[in-house]
Amino acid sequence: MAATQADRTVQASKTPPSPRAVVSGKSIGDYLIMRLQDHGVRDVFGVPGDYVLAFYTQLEKSPLNVVGCTREDCAGFATDAYARINGIGAVCVTYCVGGLSLCNSIAGAYAEKSPVVVISGSPGLCERFNNPLLHHKVRNFRTQFEVFSRLCAANAELNDPTTAFREIDRVLDTVIRVRRPGYLELPRDMVAVVPEGVYTPASAQPTSAPEPLAEAVAEASRRIAQSRRPVIIAGVEIHRFGLQDRLLALAEGAGIPITTTMLGKSVVGETHPLFAGIYEGAIGHEEVTRLVEQSDCVILLGAFMTDINLGIYTTSLDPTKCVYATSETLRISHHHFHGVLLADFIEGLLGTELKAPPQPLPSRPDPQAGAPPLHPDEPITIRRLVGRLNESLDDSMVVIADIGDALFASTELVIRRQTEFISPAYYTSMGFAVPAALGTQVARPELRPIVLVGDGAFQMTGMELSTLVRRNLRAIVIVLNNQGYGTERMLHAGQYEFNRIQPWQYHRLPEVLGGGTGYEVATVGEFDRALHAALEDTDGLSVLNVHLPVDDCSEALQRLARRLGPRV
Repeated sequence: MAATQADRTVQASKTPPSPRAVVSGKSIGDYLIMRLQDHGVRDVFGVPGDYVLAFYTQLEKSPLNVVGCTREDCAGFATDAYARINGIGAVCVTYCVGGLSLCNSIAGAYAEKSPVVVISGSPGLCERFNNPLLHHKVRNFRTQFEVFSRLCAANAELNDPTTAFREIDRVLDTVIRVRRPGYLELPRDMVAVVPEGVYTPASAQPTSAPEPLAEAVAEASRRIAQSRRPVIIAGVEIHRFGLQDRLLALAEGAGIPITTTMLGKSVVGETHPLFAGIYEGAIGHEEVTRLVEQSDCVILLGAFMTDINLGIYTTSLDPTKCVYATSETLRISHHHFHGVLLADFIEGLLGTELKAPPQPLPSRPDPQAGAPPLHPDEPITIRRLVGRLNESLDDSMVVIADIGDALFASTELVIRRQTEFISPAYYTSMGFAVPAALGTQVARPELRPIVLVGDGAFQMTGMELSTLVRRNLRAIVIVLNNQGYGTERMLHAGQYEFNRIQPWQYHRLPEVLGGGTGYEVATVGEFDRALHAALEDTDGLSVLNVHLPVDDCSEALQRLARRLGPRV
């Protein structure tokens, strides 16, 4: 039997491309397509334009599936989500009006370590003599390249046939190695150019320096073995580098409880017996905070300590009790180790066969505890919505949360063993979720996206529903309609007009788009019926327009507002 989609995902994210035989007779555009495939790209998102039409024509004729989007920023968000699921993604746009429209999405991918390849067309080299005023140009021909040099881990202009293949490999290898975006700019008169001679693709595989690795493993294992209350904080890099199984093997072998950051939610299944909850500093659940902050050895693996992850800097972690390992840093107490890969460090700890003393885990909070009995006619609230949604989540679903209470409320959702949770929980760019549903389902058609998005975020990019309808994808989009920017209302109390938005009839958008089904929801009973109908309908898109009280929000957002509100 052929490999499953899940198998291909693991292969794309973990397995380096096999070395190719000597290449000759290929154009620059054809070589780029070949190498994207070698690295696991099967689909390319984007919006065409005249400076990239020649390459789009090659894409159309290639085995790659071209997914056209409504806007470049939406294409970027879709590619970001695709890359998180698939291990690498690619987006293709035209020069400046396309590329610069993509910047915010790629900035988010960089901030959250998502391996996205940006391919942009540009004016032909033969068109650039005497600095002509060509359309789309801003200031000079290198402006866009310079902008993306700030947003990507590696950049290349494919303007020299003698180096183009090598530059493509360098950028793609960097994207895979550091799990951050890379940028390739392809002049339109270089697409079909065939370099002279022969070329052998090569992918460099980084390795750890043996002595620092051995010393780091020895010191970390000694500290863990001497501790009485060790705890792991698992972060997003565990997912990005495909290390979930190794992390679980380490935790299970040693009997160490696992927490995650908000950005790392779902790096391990939240029904696992060692999962203790999400650590969010003082804005998180008190029992989880106490477990972590009273630990005598906190093992942070692949976790970036951002202000959101740390509850707006309300954490209390003693660095002398921390083992902190990411793809970029390895620090044990105040000792720094250089040249050690995160995967090798985890593997080294596994080899020491650690055993931790048993310790009680926090009881898992029930977000519905204390709530009065349900009545079908009572107004729907975010608390009731999350509780009902929790009853329906299973291994076939992926939860995609936009920014605001869509994110904070969804921290209460229990993500099962085979599901995913995707959100820009650090960069926090509104408008991520609907385009991300497109990228997610293209990457993993067997997973059904459950999208939580506020009405403010939806109005930014929600018309990417059009592409979902066009491709007959079956996302369930739940619009949290509280008539404006609910998080900002909580952070800055008062009835301000700038927090209000024009109300839309979101449930009627399927009529406008010519596909899918819409549901208008105001009560507990209506939400139950609408969610049930949407889950049963596997033929296409479902949009739930959920009317929430203007002053309603999750307990997590209330805790955040108490901490952050005084600052704003």
